[in-house]
Amino acid sequence: MTVEWNRESVAFRRAAGEHTHEVLGVLDEAAAWLGAKGVRQWPARFGADWVEGAIARGETWLVDVDGEPAGTFTLDWADPMWAELGGTAGYVHRLAVRRRVPGLGAVILDRAREAVRERGVDALRLDCVRHNGRLRAYYEGRGFVHRGDVPVDGPPWERPEDGRPAVWLSRYELSLPPGA
Repeated sequence: MTVEWNRESVAFRRAAGEHTHEVLGVLDEAAAWLGAKGVRQWPARFGADWVEGAIARGETWLVDVDGEPAGTFTLDWADPMWAELGGTAGYVHRLAVRRRVPGLGAVILDRAREAVRERGVDALRLDCVRHNGRLRAYYEGRGFVHRGDVPVDGPPWERPEDGRPAVWLSRYELSLPPGA
């Protein structure tokens, strides 16, 4: 079943401490959906410690559709995983949407791109697990360019005993030249 909605029914609001449960609800629904598809991108359930810092810094957003939380994302201005590439960028993390609002991810990415342009930085960057081919194709279809894969330790419960990196992330960048 597809729920009808339009972009006029979408509202962005900064998440505050009292919205932590709403942010976690959206993330947990998305994580469960990914898990059911066999994609190990996120934990089965997010702990509040995964989002509290970004919420406190004003970097996390809730996206309401028709007055109900339907998506969330974090937009911050630094990420050490990208340090060797330099430049200035906005970094999207923990972008998630509820299944009832197909297409909301594109609206969120458009808003993130606007915020990056407003700040006058060079690019919008994000990442996903390397083995999520569907998401990688989605980002590439939206104009993001693959900027390499990097290993990360991952959460403690996923770290292999042999010392290899637990997770490989694919990095993507959307260049935003001045005046574009």
